[in-house]
Amino acid sequence: MHCPKCGCEESKVVDSRSSDNNDAIRRRRECIECGYRFTTYERREETPLVVLKKDGHKEPFDRQKLMRGLIAATVKRDIPIEKLGTLIDSVESSLRDGGQNEVSSEDLGSAVLKELVTLDKVAYIRFASVYRDFKDVDEFSEELRSLNQ
Repeated sequence: MHCPKCGCEESKVVDSRSSDNNDAIRRRRECIECGYRFTTYERREETPLVVLKKDGHKEPFDRQKLMRGLIAATVKRDIPIEKLGTLIDSVESSLRDGGQNEVSSEDLGSAVLKELVTLDKVAYIRFASVYRDFKDVDEFSEELRSLNQ
């Protein structure tokens, strides 16, 4: 494992434990060269999850892409990155538990919104405005009304 600070290839594990939902092992490592501490996750190897986009093309599920979208939706909200990681873990687990290797981008977005609405309603609306691609203010207002019911 390369140190993110100095690039050294040697590190030692200083702590190891299961992640919150027991689907990964969280390891705290310390670089032998510079002493920098960083976290890695060890997950079982699984069949790749493929996302079927609206235009018909397929792309591999990308946790980092989803994280970037969630970070954009939660800007200036008091939501720790760890909670977003847990949300992504939950969505990915539920999709994999469905037994499918392919998921439509609509189903992926809906699964994210289902988790996000319980976490933060402002972030939900921000994410929904991009995911649902509202065409006008009326569609946006309708989403807000449905959220308040």
